[in-house]
Amino acid sequence: MTDDSGFEARKIIRAARAATLATQRDGQPFAGLVTPACSPELAPLLWLSTLSEHTRQLMREPRCALLFQGGATAANPQAAPRVTLTGIAERIEDAGLKARWLTRHPYAAAYADFGDFGLWRVKPGGALLVGGFARATRLPLAGLLPDPDAVEAIASAEAEIIQHVNEDHPDAIAAIARGLPGGGPGAWRLAAVDVDGLDLVLGDTVLRLDFEAPASGPDAVRAELIRAARRGRPGNRASQ
Repeated sequence: MTDDSGFEARKIIRAARAATLATQRDGQPFAGLVTPACSPELAPLLWLSTLSEHTRQLMREPRCALLFQGGATAANPQAAPRVTLTGIAERIEDAGLKARWLTRHPYAAAYADFGDFGLWRVKPGGALLVGGFARATRLPLAGLLPDPDAVEAIASAEAEIIQHVNEDHPDAIAAIARGLPGGGPGAWRLAAVDVDGLDLVLGDTVLRLDFEAPASGPDAVRAELIRAARRGRPGNRASQ
């Protein structure tokens, strides 16, 4: 854990492949499983079907909450880090954000164009970070969101970074993948970059690399890539 609670919360949110969505109808709470991604500035993205109960509830009442859970660190489930994010959901049409969601969930390409599905974005209102048992920190929006200038700088350079790394440094991508849990040999590719980390993809498998600190721009992303590649090389892994 760092001293930046917002960064710690964002890492949990961005890494989650699944989350619990809480909605309500006529005062009756409801919870369902969803598969989120995040926009560069952290707004959760959901690909939802109008056949789902939670989607119909959001259409009536857009106020909602999402629970993101990190990996278990002990036998006690309450020791696992987690974030509850509150916000307002809205249906949007955005090809770029849809592509970003599919980057996190490649398997969903099989149903991504079904007529009953659509993209929803949750505008964050605040969050509660629980770093473990009895370790709760309430985060107002200003303490949760990343620096907007850094978000813009990295988003503007993202396509160039991805193309350059995939075309010119496949060995570095392979080393990073080997150093991550669930990684291994294969033609991994860099698929997405944000201020807090990056995503590597191989088929339907997605690996998340958390940066050591929030990146301020493309140069900081490059430094994180170099560090991660060095850590993932066989000799360095053996000495860790």
